[in-house]
Amino acid sequence: MITIDFHDETNSVDEAFVDMIQRILEFAGGQEGITGDAEVSVSFVDNKEIQEINRNYRQKDEPTDVISFAMQETGEGEMDVLDENLPMMLGDIVISVDKAKEQAEDYNHSLEREFGFLALHGFLHLLGYDHMNEEDEKKMFTRQEDILHEFGLQRS
Repeated sequence: MITIDFHDETNSVDEAFVDMIQRILEFAGGQEGITGDAEVSVSFVDNKEIQEINRNYRQKDEPTDVISFAMQETGEGEMDVLDENLPMMLGDIVISVDKAKEQAEDYNHSLEREFGFLALHGFLHLLGYDHMNEEDEKKMFTRQEDILHEFGLQRS
């Protein structure tokens, strides 16, 4: 079971979108074989806020659509500390509401599809997917489209 902690710093995200994101992340967790309790935090921010985060953590001084911070990655020399009784904290997903609206318009699909796509994209990053090279990108984007399709959020 995945527990999702939502923070809407923009006070603008419709409850129906929050519910859909909850459902698509639970669905993706099942598709990816997550067993036991896991926790994810999803924050909705504006372009100004995500630009600050992007600048501070990725040295890119521009707004972006989604950023994720994985908690399960271990660095060199670090040990995995897993307590069977505690939920596994997967990490944080930060979504720019401004960017989501812009991109939904640019790609000519619904805001619902864009929020679902961005949340899933961030979630897959938390699970270790990446797109640093062409092979990984193909793998991640294929998986993403498969899950969106099976969930019923095709491009319209």
